[in-house]
Amino acid sequence: MNSELKEPQETPKQCPQVLGIDLGGTAIKLGRFSHDGACLQSLTVPTPQPSTPEAVVTAILLAIAQLDPAHQAQAIGIGTPGPADATGRIARVAINLKDWHDVPLADWIEAKTGLPTTIANDANCAGMGEAWLGAGRWFRNLILLTLGTGVGGAIILDGRLFVGHHGTAGELGLITLNPDGPACNSGNQGSLEQYASVQAIRRRTGLEPDKLGAMAIAGDTNALEFWQHYGHDLGAGIASLVYVLSPEAVIIGGGVSASADLFFPSIQAELERRVLPCSRAGLQLLKAELGNQAGIVGAAKLAWQLAAG
Repeated sequence: MNSELKEPQETPKQCPQVLGIDLGGTAIKLGRFSHDGACLQSLTVPTPQPSTPEAVVTAILLAIAQLDPAHQAQAIGIGTPGPADATGRIARVAINLKDWHDVPLADWIEAKTGLPTTIANDANCAGMGEAWLGAGRWFRNLILLTLGTGVGGAIILDGRLFVGHHGTAGELGLITLNPDGPACNSGNQGSLEQYASVQAIRRRTGLEPDKLGAMAIAGDTNALEFWQHYGHDLGAGIASLVYVLSPEAVIIGGGVSASADLFFPSIQAELERRVLPCSRAGLQLLKAELGNQAGIVGAAKLAWQLAAG
């Protein structure tokens, strides 16, 4: 993968800016953002292999120097593929990255750049992105579910990311759906992830979600029936989350959301059946809008919150 630097937008030299960074197993995405959420310039570089903490930090610093040569950024937000601590300083684990255990990533980046830095789980960043500029921008309280290889999640309460006492809240895909269901990597059994992730779909059907979506659109009865059952399971899990968090909106993202039109009716039916009207009054079920840019957008929002103190 080659580095890709998009041409900057015209912007006043003194325009306040922050950097949003999305660290993934194969690519590192960066964006330079103004206070209103405009992405002034973006850059994608390959994640070094092996992706040790030292190698990744070096790659991030080189990319920052390329993206912000005039040193206009005031703060940095970074999304990592795994949980951060409650203070947003330490990457406790990073999925698909080598030797990441309790890495003080924010401290390292701050020491090299002189900029205040915060980190968060990548799904949490996606949630913040959707809350700021995406499908959740009209709401103060919402949850995001990302349906991909696993099922991630984010909780936004009163406009701010909720991470809990240890920084690990929001693992919405790990709630129990069936106490006797398939084993989960988390140690749980029958978690929502085991019914709603791409891996679960493969296990249950032997097919990829996009193939099942195309088959259903073409009128295949078995595929249509699968998506109905899929929405039933996902809706049952979301019903539990609605009872606990009473959000204004539930936003669904990730690769599986490409088939949202096929399973949203079943989710809606389950919510109406399982959740008391007073607990779901005005609840909106929405598809995420920002796609794979949600991570850098949300990281930038966290950077702005850090800059504001």
